Amino acid sequence: MFDLFLTGMKIVFTPSTFLLLVAGTVLGVIFGAMPGVSASMAVALALPFAYAMDPIIAIAFLVSVYCASITGGGITAILFRIPGTPSSAPTTFDGYPMAQRGEAGKALGFSLIASAFGGLVAAFAMALISPQLASVALQFGPSELFAVSFLGLSVLSCLDSDNIVKTLISGLLGLLLACVGMDPMLGIARFTWGSSTLLSGIEMIPVMIGLFAVTEVLKQTGKPRKVDQADSTSGSSKTNTVLPSFKEVWATKTTMVRASILGTVVGILPGAGATIASFLSYAIEKKVSKHPEKLGTGIPDGIVASEAANNAATGGSMVPLLSLGIPGGNAAAIMMTALVIKGVQVGPMLVKTQPDYLASVFGSMFLTNIIMVIVAMGVAKVFAKILSVPYSILGPVIIMMAAIGAYALNNNTGDVALMAGAGIIGYMFVKLGYNSAALVLGLVLGQMCESNFRRAYTLTNGSLAQIFTKPITAVIMICCIVMLVYPFVKPLIVKNKKTA
Repeated sequence: MFDLFLTGMKIVFTPSTFLLLVAGTVLGVIFGAMPGVSASMAVALALPFAYAMDPIIAIAFLVSVYCASITGGGITAILFRIPGTPSSAPTTFDGYPMAQRGEAGKALGFSLIASAFGGLVAAFAMALISPQLASVALQFGPSELFAVSFLGLSVLSCLDSDNIVKTLISGLLGLLLACVGMDPMLGIARFTWGSSTLLSGIEMIPVMIGLFAVTEVLKQTGKPRKVDQADSTSGSSKTNTVLPSFKEVWATKTTMVRASILGTVVGILPGAGATIASFLSYAIEKKVSKHPEKLGTGIPDGIVASEAANNAATGGSMVPLLSLGIPGGNAAAIMMTALVIKGVQVGPMLVKTQPDYLASVFGSMFLTNIIMVIVAMGVAKVFAKILSVPYSILGPVIIMMAAIGAYALNNNTGDVALMAGAGIIGYMFVKLGYNSAALVLGLVLGQMCESNFRRAYTLTNGSLAQIFTKPITAVIMICCIVMLVYPFVKPLIVKNKKTA
């Protein structure tokens, strides 16, 4: 471990490599803060710069972009309720209410500290037990991955405990939207209504931007207030950039450690990724918290649970890539492509024969998670200044940014229309008491659930018993059932205790 640390530090503190990592961190934070640019897209945009680099330096550069983009996504999630990356969606639940109360700087501080801590925990876990963790991940076949994605769906019961039925309906609508497009197994068009735009399915990012950003603008616009009053009150109090004290951060230490470990484990599972990690972490926090009713109203625990988990998942996703040559997510797949183009033989022998790659990734993650706190603070202050702009101007600017982000995904005006439609639906959800976050969760995990279940069903020749009796699958599914049923059973338990 110590030799690996020294080798990694030698690589990343070479002057030219250090400057590249700083540049990668800056690019990652900016890309992550831009609506519509996911972490995998940020890595793809940085890929051309890596072609001229040495393979060991190239992977370190791309890792810095990847880690920093996840952190950058939390900036706009907190300030404008626009998740820069899908994994930052749970950050909006508590980050945005804090910003509305004039605690934007404190919320950003918790986000950055949790992000750095989660990333560092994942980096050390990757360096210490990479081969062992990868071998565990190999035990996860289609049935186990279905169970993991279904565990993510069981979070629905925790998103709004006061309105469980409408939350579950919202999640089911998300699952229905996930069925639009080409059948993952048969390649047959479903629910496309003859539209070529829908053949590729409902794009997650335009829907997410619409449900969060456009809906929020419509909510703010619909508030009865005078223009002069709005212009004078939307300024200085919301741009408070005071970072949380050590005592405040220390109070969230348990949440931070728990979320970091969970994010690392989830990140190792191929295909799971940072989005599932952040939603799962937030749901678990709501279950174990001493004050679950406060989550969603603007408390640091919610921000820490989301940001520590999604950043830890970045390190976890590198474990199967380096140990087995299996990318843990889309961004890791792009990095693997870069290495293959460079002629690197990615696989189980890479760590043994060329440990410099593992050292390079470890060193890059270690350094990036420190640098990005400083970089993100600077970027966040610039974004925070925007909050002093009157909402009569800021609202249209947010809509314009959202439209650009939706269009940039595929250079398709259909995605902009999808974003606008999602915004209107999101506004109706708010008025009718339904849950936009549950719809997003269903959309994100729906296709993963379906494809993995159908693969497992095919491999077992249609035997449901074989699917659900596998040890790992059975344990996870039991956890899912408990999480789904508990909110309905809890009132009965409380009632019986009172009558006893």
